[in-house]
Amino acid sequence: MSQQYEIFVHPHALVESENIGTGTRIWAFAHVMKGAVVGTGCNIGDHSFIETGVKIGNDVTIKNGVSVWEGVEVGDLVFIGPNVAFTNDLRPRSKVYHQHPKRTIIQEGASIGANATILPVTIGKYAMIGAGSVVTRDVKDYELVVGSPAKHAGWVNKAGEKVTTSPSD
Repeated sequence: MSQQYEIFVHPHALVESENIGTGTRIWAFAHVMKGAVVGTGCNIGDHSFIETGVKIGNDVTIKNGVSVWEGVEVGDLVFIGPNVAFTNDLRPRSKVYHQHPKRTIIQEGASIGANATILPVTIGKYAMIGAGSVVTRDVKDYELVVGSPAKHAGWVNKAGEKVTTSPSD
């Protein structure tokens, strides 16, 4: 799936990491910090921020305006829509730093709709998060969740089409 060409970094992007896979494109005003890992064939949109310690798999799309914080691990073939908000701290306070941020795991093929908020959870393989949803609990493989807080709304297949039963059954 990945196209094998050199890394493209827009002249107005800031890429401090040396761990960027071939075929990845990083667009204007994106910032990838030292120590972040980005796989092959990824697309990192304008105004995105990838913090130290983040791991992003292969063929991942991160649309514009997404900040991915330490503790987030993104599997292969994941889609993250514009302005998705991740958090790694359930009790944020100014000038209070926790030694180990909470972890968020997004498994292979999952899709997160625009403006969703993702607390530290695990999102299963090929799961679908509806736009604007607030995810406060783990999401099963192939599960569709929507709303605030996000609730079960059905099942999807690998293509993202709604189906009547879980394809993982």
